Amino acid sequence: MTTTVSSSAQLGNLTQFEYLALNSPLNLSDGHARQDLTPGQIRIIDDLPVLWEEAVKLPVEEVETSAKQAYFELLGQHSFPSDRVLSCYSSSVAMEIFARSLATRAEAIGLIHPTFDNIPDILRGVGLRLVPVEEEVLHAGDLPAELLSEVGCVFVTTPNNPTGRVLPADRLRRLAEQCAEHDVVLTLDTSFRGFDTDAHYDHYAILRDSGCRWVVIEDTGKLWPTQELKIGFLVSSEHVGLPVDEIYSDILLGVSPVIMGMIRRFSEDAAGGGLGELHRFIARNRATLRSVLADVPGVSFPDIHSRASVERLHVGDRLGLEVWSRVQDFNVFVLPCQKFHWARPHEGDHLLRIALSRSESAVRGAAEALRDVLLTG
Repeated sequence: MTTTVSSSAQLGNLTQFEYLALNSPLNLSDGHARQDLTPGQIRIIDDLPVLWEEAVKLPVEEVETSAKQAYFELLGQHSFPSDRVLSCYSSSVAMEIFARSLATRAEAIGLIHPTFDNIPDILRGVGLRLVPVEEEVLHAGDLPAELLSEVGCVFVTTPNNPTGRVLPADRLRRLAEQCAEHDVVLTLDTSFRGFDTDAHYDHYAILRDSGCRWVVIEDTGKLWPTQELKIGFLVSSEHVGLPVDEIYSDILLGVSPVIMGMIRRFSEDAAGGGLGELHRFIARNRATLRSVLADVPGVSFPDIHSRASVERLHVGDRLGLEVWSRVQDFNVFVLPCQKFHWARPHEGDHLLRIALSRSESAVRGAAEALRDVLLTG
């Protein structure tokens, strides 16, 4: 039975929309990697018994250190502080730990707008008041002093989800300087960093040299189709002034060294050419989506320069929620975008977000279904 617009509007958050898609072969909803493994990645999975054996024999610290080194250096983060990286089951767990830590020291946080709604939901859940930081304002120049005097932290997603926009090095440098001047914590969520080489400059060197207090959330889960076996890294500056370690220990002891070993191997495979192969794969899927929908009146792609593994689609004067409901007749699932615009949901009324980390046939099939729905009115 097709979900109607009226009933779907009662879903509470984007993850609930994503749950509906989990059993569909045309699930282009969540941003997790669900494409086929490459031959090199298949060999890693075949070696899981070896990784298990290593995890049993080697000290946990040795396994974890090598995994961190391989992952961070793959993405250009050579200055990461290896002694201040906490490993979590996912970036959402890292986010929860950060949020609980910040709530002990601050009442308000400046949060990029739009962004994925579990970030504002988690921050609100610990009692923080959210102040929108518009993406255009963030990229245009200095943040207003009034905003920085109002908040205890500025939170930026880069590359942003859903827009794919990357905070360049010069803007990060100046933003970090501003946060240092106002004694505001600067927090970055870099979960989609791996898809865009423009985001591979050394963020940690800039943060270190700025003198600001900072936190960074990293994530392996968007890059590789590892069936939700992933790591979220929570990294913080030496004098961050938040009880991050204490709250981390309230929630978990650590993550599986087997998964750590797997992340090391996937990182090494990516460094040996797999990352470039992934970038080309995502680019082909993006080109397929845009090509199939190119001649549909009123349809446009607002994030023309995005390299992230998600793509926004503007559906003209149609409501995104209505199109979302209609394509389910074809067993196709995408995301309506109202909830990304957490401060003003109406700004996402005519937008859909489509995941590209899928098989090429799934992307083409979903694009053709969208085309049919958009052309039939």
